[in-house]
Amino acid sequence: QVQLVESGGGLVHAGGSLRLSCVASRFPLDLYAIAWFRQAPGKEREGVSCISRRDNLTYYADSVKDRFTISRDDAANTVYLTMNSLRPEDPAVYYCATTRWGWGLKAWEYDSWGQGTQVTVSS
Repeated sequence: QVQLVESGGGLVHAGGSLRLSCVASRFPLDLYAIAWFRQAPGKEREGVSCISRRDNLTYYADSVKDRFTISRDDAANTVYLTMNSLRPEDPAVYYCATTRWGWGLKAWEYDSWGQGTQVTVSS
C-alpha cells in the first residue's frame, strides 16, 4: 500500500496562503488519483479537491473553488495543495488520500491516507 506523508500546515492570517505537500512512497504516485480532504473538530470529513490519474483533471469543492489549486509532480512523487485567500472557515486537519479506482471527493473511494497536517487561520 502506498504511504503518504503530508506537510506544510501551520498558522496563517486570514487572507494568507499556504502550500501543502503530500509525498508518496512505496509505489509511484502516477498509479493513483489523489484527493485532499479536511476535517475540522466536530465536523465530518470534507472533500476539498482531487486530481485524476492520467489526464490531471481537477475538481474542487465549491467552498474552495478559485482559492485552492491542486497539482501533482509524479517525478517527485508529490501532490500539492496551494491555498490562497485563506478564510476563518478553512482551519482543519488536511489529509491527502489515493485511489487506483475512480476519482472524486467521496472519502470511501480512497484507500490510503496520510496522517494529516494542521492548518490554522487567525482572523
